[in-house]
Formats: sequence, C-alpha cells, structure tokens
Amino acid sequence: QVQFVESGGGLVQPGGSLRLSCVASGTVFSIYTMAWYRQAPGKQRELVAHITSGGSTNYADSVKGRFTISRDNAKNTVYLQMNNLKPEDTAVYYCNRPNFISKHVEVWGQGTPVTVSS
Repeated sequence: QVQFVESGGGLVQPGGSLRLSCVASGTVFSIYTMAWYRQAPGKQRELVAHITSGGSTNYADSVKGRFTISRDNAKNTVYLQMNNLKPEDTAVYYCNRPNFISKHVEVWGQGTPVTVSS
C-alpha cells in the first residue's frame, strides 16, 4: 500500500516562503507522476502542481510563477517550493500519485497545513 507523509507547513506572513516535502513509501517512486493538492476550509481539494517521471511539470494558474514542484527519486520525495505566498494559499496540502487517465488517486496522507496571515 502506498503511503505519503507530508511535512513543512506552518504559519507564514504574506509574501513569505515555505518548502513542503512528501515522502512516499510502498511504491516504485521514480516511474510515477507525483502531484501536490490542497484543500482550503469549506472548499474541494484541488490540484496544485504535478511532475512526471521525466521531470515535466504543470501548475494551476493560481500558483504559476510562485510555486515550484521538484522530486528526488533517490529519496522517494517530492517537494513544493512556495514563494510569494498569499492568504488565498491557506489550505492543507497533500501529495499523491495520481493516474490522470483513470482518475485514480491513492489513499490520502494526513497533509500539512499552511496558513498565510499577517
């Protein structure tokens, strides 16, 4: 069973930065697309960014130019560097291993909360 452990969230002022990490276990990490999602209070979970096995990346329009997704296959870890954070980035952030064709996602981890506030 695939498991994800997210970390790195916290309270940050607008304009600040955070780097999230997600360690995956129970999977051959390097061959899969990995993604970051977020769920704000009272809203549905949304896709923030994904990175393919080959390193190609894609971002939601709301975070383009501010967030960077990367991966370290040797450490089974995917990162999300978040710069110029805005209050609307406040959410719990999750990683997952999505299959965009079948729409399948794995069991969610506990996520890491990010609060952007002055």
